[in-house]
Amino acid sequence: MSSDRSSNTSFPVSIILYNVRSLYNVGSIFRTCDATNIEKLILTGYTPHPPRKEIYKTALGATDTVKWSYYKDINDAINDERQNGKQIVAVELTNKSKPHTILAENKLPICLILGNELSGIDDIVLEQCDYAVQIPMHGIKHSLNVSVVAGIVLYEAIKNVFH
Repeated sequence: MSSDRSSNTSFPVSIILYNVRSLYNVGSIFRTCDATNIEKLILTGYTPHPPRKEIYKTALGATDTVKWSYYKDINDAINDERQNGKQIVAVELTNKSKPHTILAENKLPICLILGNELSGIDDIVLEQCDYAVQIPMHGIKHSLNVSVVAGIVLYEAIKNVFH
């Protein structure tokens, strides 16, 4: 099941959620996708998807305005996005990650992958990505909520359109 955005031209950016656990995080990311007017949100693995009241509660209607789809297997989603000409970029702390600010320097189209709140993105998925980016962490916890990360990287990815 999916929902289509209105006729507005969207930014050629997509986001894949990979095994995100929280229904509320998914709903929040729907709202961020609407706010940034990106092309689509792709839910994969055991990431919950509509119809779910918990998603609707935080999405505040964005499930009706954001084009979205669900794939059980993330590999199928990655292959489809790559065939659509998108760079595949993991948002993950790795020993090869680049600063997230590079997103504003790179050209679109792009597909960003966000992983599980606790375990992140599996190595086998990381191997399929063109590169990885990370947001610098200066505190003790070294992590942000996945919905916060979505907002930071999506706005960074579309920033070059405004300059």
